[in-house]
Formats: sequence, C-alpha cells, structure tokens
Amino acid sequence: MYGDAVTEPPRDARERLIEGTRELLWERGYVGTSPTAIWRASGVGQGSMYHHFQGKPDLVLAAEQRSAEQMQRDIRACFAQEGSAYERISAYLLRERDALRGCPVGRLVADPEIAADGRLREPARETFAVLHECLVSALEDGRNAGEFAADLDAVRTASTLAAVVQGGYTLARAEASAEPYERAVQGALALLRLADR
Repeated sequence: MYGDAVTEPPRDARERLIEGTRELLWERGYVGTSPTAIWRASGVGQGSMYHHFQGKPDLVLAAEQRSAEQMQRDIRACFAQEGSAYERISAYLLRERDALRGCPVGRLVADPEIAADGRLREPARETFAVLHECLVSALEDGRNAGEFAADLDAVRTASTLAAVVQGGYTLARAEASAEPYERAVQGALALLRLADR
C-alpha cells in the first residue's frame, strides 16, 4: 500500500502519519489518539512526527483536512448524478456507510478539544457547508421543477436533512445497531415525499 519500505521517501512517512491519524481519530477521537498510538498505527519512528509536523495538533489538522476533502468530493459526486432532486437527495441519504462508525468528520466536533479550537473545527465546518450547499441546490431544483411544494424552505430543510444523518449516527451508536440510522433516514425521505403535496 505504501511502496517499498527499504527506499521509503520522506513524503511516505508523512502520508503514513496522516493516514494512521485519520483512522485513529475516527475510532478514538482526539484525546484517545496519543502520539504513541499514532507511531504504532503509521509504522514510523517517533522522530518522524516532529520532523513533518510541529506537534500533535498540526498532524491532527492535516488528517482532518484529508478526511474533509474526501468527504466533500464524495458529497459533490453524489449530488452531481443524473436524476430528479428527490433521487439525488435519496442517493446521498441512502448511500452505503457504516452507521456504527459514524461520520469521520462529524464525530470529531463532539470532541471537546476540537470543539474548543477554531482551527481544528474548521474542516468540519467547511464540510458541512458543502453538504448544506448541495442539499439546498437540490431542494431548490426540486421546488422549481414542481417536485416539492412551492413554499418549501430549502435552507431549513437542508439543515434538517443534515441533522438527520448526523443524529442517525448517534442513535445507531447508542443502540449498537444500524437500524435507528436507517429508520431516521427513511423517515426523512417520507417527510420529503410529503413536501410534493
């Protein structure tokens, strides 16, 4: 996956650190992601982290940015598909995901260390702004095409749909089952179908 370890270029160590930190953040959060855990997960020596990054916060920010960029690409690709507004929104809400792991970006803002630091919070804010923009655009397209009621508030509905996804993850984790997430999403789609009346 990372190439020949014998001739490992410096960038490879940096990439390993970022990818290892991404996984640890998703599983353990900021506090649970210790430098020792990062070294173990990335397979690099202690000095590599401080060679490539000023410290843990800088590495965490790089890992967050990587996760956020990936999620933003996925969101845009989902909404760029052909189909009606309802179909595009459904494709996003129903796309395959691990409800028990939750959102690799959204889970981080529940971490007090990240919530308290505007710089570490920024990748999540940007990602949710992209999601909101895509949802609003799809909802407005649907309203203009007569799919949804003329008085549908696209901005508020977009916020509701984003909250359903993030809240669905929380419900799934509380129950240790994907079923609450699936119910939440299906409920949101049922309400959206009612908006065409």
